[in-house]
Amino acid sequence: MRVLIVEDEPFLAEAIRAGLRLEAIASDIAGDGDTALELLSFNAYDIAVLDRDIPGPSGDEIAKRVVASGSGMPILMLTAADRLDDKASGFELGADDYLTKPFELRELVLRLRALDRRRAHNRPPVREIAGLRLDPFRREVYRDGRYVALTRKQFAVLEILVAAEGGVVSAEELLERAWDENADPFTNAVRITVSALRKRLGEPWIIATVPGVGYRIDTQPEAGHEGGDRG
Repeated sequence: MRVLIVEDEPFLAEAIRAGLRLEAIASDIAGDGDTALELLSFNAYDIAVLDRDIPGPSGDEIAKRVVASGSGMPILMLTAADRLDDKASGFELGADDYLTKPFELRELVLRLRALDRRRAHNRPPVREIAGLRLDPFRREVYRDGRYVALTRKQFAVLEILVAAEGGVVSAEELLERAWDENADPFTNAVRITVSALRKRLGEPWIIATVPGVGYRIDTQPEAGHEGGDRG
């Protein structure tokens, strides 16, 4: 388990990290909101422990961004505010658990392990097809063991195609499922995104175009072959 501790009291943050280390739980520390957001953008954490009152973007703002990202990462709010209204507002922001200061380290560890079990139980399955490995939970894609960095939209399109297991998915369905309801039905966004996705994944092309129908994952890709046109 890897945890991000967002806490602006250095002594407390270090004490938590030292205690978690004894429980074989790895952790990183962010003393302010900006550092927390930077660490979240570069690392995959299993759980975030957020102090609500920190410099820069608040713990509440970080919680909102984590929820909006769709990562599914559990959030444990850590704060001195113990009123019911404070707890309620934290849960409304998307927190999965709430622990007030002062607290026993053992209780924090127990809560973290409970959140980790729940997260593992709800984790969507990793999908593999034609050399592709797509992890919806960590939002990671590998092709033949090589990590492929994708934009959020490219990942969404690939996830839909991989789930179809080689079946054809129309451009209309991709637009409906990967874009919001305000998307222009006559836009060429799907074609542009698929084209960019092919380039990111590299040759041999693995996304085939079925002319007049849609797109599919080619389970036997050939170098330079896109299964029809280049759209």
